[in-house]
Amino acid sequence: MATETRLLGELAQLLDREHACLQADDPVALEKTASDRQKCVAGIYRCDEERRALCRTAGRPENLQGLEELIRWCDPRGTLAPGWAECSAAAAHCRALNDRNAALVNARLKHVQGRLGVLIEGRRDAVTYGRRGNDAPPTAGRLVVTEA
Repeated sequence: MATETRLLGELAQLLDREHACLQADDPVALEKTASDRQKCVAGIYRCDEERRALCRTAGRPENLQGLEELIRWCDPRGTLAPGWAECSAAAAHCRALNDRNAALVNARLKHVQGRLGVLIEGRRDAVTYGRRGNDAPPTAGRLVVTEA
């Protein structure tokens, strides 16, 4: 839990840095931060896999309930509870930071899509379909006679 809590603290810092890069429109720094974030997430994933393996070995389900059962079984005095609470709080904080960053990215994406829509609206041809259901090229006139 201590390793995971430490990694979650690093992830929170990286998510804050990512937010600053997004606000500053700095794609180079954002790419570096994203790479660092992926390495950190990989470490958190390894901790999670170790926890799942421990649950499997102890015959517990590989979910939150199984983990909490295992903690109560191996720590009847509850000395691990504060560490588990700290780890859970750190994970919730990272989720909130990630959601904040995702909201910023989505807002920017919608803004760009709106601008592109205005720019290309006049150039967009109506999509029509041919007899076989495939895209038909736009025509300038009508076909009057099919026989020659």
